[in-house]
Formats: sequence, C-alpha cells, structure tokens
Amino acid sequence: MREIFNRLEDNGEVVIEVNVEATDAKEMNPWLFSIFVKYDSLDETKEGYEEFLETKEALIIALEHQDRAIYVGTRVIDGWNEFYFYAYDSKKLDSIASKILTPSNYVYESNVVRDTKWGFYETQLFPTELEFCHIQSAKIIFLLQEEEEDLTIQRDVEHYVAFDTPTQKNRFVNTLDLDGFTFKDDISSEEFEHGVALVKKHDVTEVEVKKVVDELFAKVKENLGYYEGWSTTLVKQEDN
Repeated sequence: MREIFNRLEDNGEVVIEVNVEATDAKEMNPWLFSIFVKYDSLDETKEGYEEFLETKEALIIALEHQDRAIYVGTRVIDGWNEFYFYAYDSKKLDSIASKILTPSNYVYESNVVRDTKWGFYETQLFPTELEFCHIQSAKIIFLLQEEEEDLTIQRDVEHYVAFDTPTQKNRFVNTLDLDGFTFKDDISSEEFEHGVALVKKHDVTEVEVKKVVDELFAKVKENLGYYEGWSTTLVKQEDN
C-alpha cells in the first residue's frame, strides 16, 4: 500500500510516496537501486504529466516482474523524482531501467548499493509516528472535501489518545493544560484499553489540523501516551 506525505528537510520540502508494506521482502532483497529522473511531477498542468506517470508505473512493473525487485518509494524534490527499489540481484537493474527511460528521453541517473538492513528505507522513506498521524488527517480532510464541506468553519473535533496504564491516563487528564481542549469521555477498543476522547473547537483546514495535531502529539508523548487520530461531524449535520 502506498502512502503520500510531505517532509521538511534541510534542503527543502520533500514529497514522499512510500510503500509501507515493503518490508515483507526485506530479507530477500539486499540491494538498494535508485533512479533519479528529471521531471517536475508536482505540476499536474505540465505537458507530458500523464505520460510521466505511465512511464513511472511501467518502470515499477518492469523491475518488479523481470528482476524480483520491489518498489519501496519515491522522493520528489527540486524537479527530481527519486525512485527506490530493493532487489535480490543488482546485475540487470540498470539495463531494465534504461529500456524504459531512454526511449522517453528523460534525463536520469541510477545507482546501486548494498543495504541489507534497509537503512535508507527506514530513515528516508518510512513515515514517523507523527507523519502517520498527518497521513490519516489528510484522508479525513479529503473525505470532508468530497462532501463539499467548508473546511474553514470551526466545529467540535474529537481527538483520541491512549495510554498503557490507567495511572498514565488519569495523570494526563488531571493535568490537562492544552488551550481549548476539554475532556469528553473514557474510551477503549481492541487496540487500546486506556483511552481518552478530547474535544476542541477548530476549523479542519490542513494548516490548522496540522498545528493542533502537532501540539497534542507532543503533549501526549511527554506523558508516554499515543495519539490515535481525530474525527468530526459535517457542519450540515450539526445545523440540522
């Protein structure tokens, strides 16, 4: 399954697409094969955009089917698309990529190194716990947009946190000092037993949600807990 998120690094913002289930093939694929292709794939209005996406998928299919490589992700920055694969054998990778990319006249570079522990995947591609939270937020916001919601309207938003012990949970609730957050209820599920629902009124634009989640996530981590996401209702439903 592929997930997409943004990460701020020293050299700018990077858009990352990652195959979060790729580690199933970790032990069998010790070679990291990277291909850097010059193309601004973030500009959907650019001429040849659809053709570039087709070329990307053709490259993934060719390497996965012909050489038992597995696609683990893409990093996009400064007009370069960095495609990454882990492969069983390093010998045929470049020739396979060349057959796909050369006829399309893309400027590209490739490299292969041994990375048996998949260090690059874990540090440069795989989302952090907080980045996973933002990925889930983006999915909720997308669903709200599909319902033609006005994201700038403030509404009650429930945020869920969990702890390993009831003592940790109670300490967090009793010392809650986050601006605008109020305790709503104790919650539990198959994943966690000692959970809490908090409520805060705010809009659900990407910028505001990121700000709120970052703040709550940091506070929850200080208290050895886990941030479990958020939910809200449609403004149209609240008005009825």
